[in-house]
Amino acid sequence: MIILRLTRLQGFTMPVQESKIMRQDRTSKTATLYRIVMTDHMCPHGLKSKDLLERQKFVVEDHHLVNREEIDAFKSEHDVKTTPQTFIDGDRIGGFDDLSVFFGKTKKIKDATTYKPIIVLFSVAALVAIAVTWLVFGTIFTGQTIEWFISVSMVLLGLQKLQDVERFATMFLNYDLLAQRWIRYGYIYPFVETGAGLLMMAGVLTWVSAPAALFVAVIGAISVFKAVYIDRRELKCACVGGDSKVPLGFVSLTENLMMIGMAIWMLSKL
Repeated sequence: MIILRLTRLQGFTMPVQESKIMRQDRTSKTATLYRIVMTDHMCPHGLKSKDLLERQKFVVEDHHLVNREEIDAFKSEHDVKTTPQTFIDGDRIGGFDDLSVFFGKTKKIKDATTYKPIIVLFSVAALVAIAVTWLVFGTIFTGQTIEWFISVSMVLLGLQKLQDVERFATMFLNYDLLAQRWIRYGYIYPFVETGAGLLMMAGVLTWVSAPAALFVAVIGAISVFKAVYIDRRELKCACVGGDSKVPLGFVSLTENLMMIGMAIWMLSKL
């Protein structure tokens, strides 16, 4: 609905259009946010809370807590232990997680399992393989695309493990049969996986890369199958690093089977 207002400007009477959105802006919902903004620290959750409120069409009264005295005084006054804190219509909503729930978003559960990291990794590997195929052959798919997809996946998986080899090796001990008997294997594995993937991508030293990939993949597949389908254990997979929330199971087994298939295929071409 459009409302016409008459406004005088320099002696002339002019019609000014006022939309429904403009009227709503004058009566916008207001939220009060208290967050830490100090010289040496700016609370990231405070910024996320402000952004979330603004995306929900709230006008934000943004109060900065600029020193330790103000922070302690605020916490004492409102009997809270953390900041940021959001207030809507005089009611305290809480921190960023509480605010997300208030707006109907799902609250993230600490240590909850998720397949998102592995889905993202394999998606990126597929796109890289397609991009290289287009660069080399001028088309988006050939038989070589599958080889590049698996080898790029190996490199990316190895990279995730190499970010923190110690944590990976510790998590790996939960289920890998060889690592449980020879501890150093957990520290060597990420380098073998990454190196084999790079050599397979380049198509060189196949007599080294294929047997290496086959060796680690066979042991991995047997270990995963035993832990998940025989022992019925619920574990996290170290496939994307030592802080992984990916559950050990079908995806982990599939990863190893892909490596086995790739290794056998590469050996058959020698």
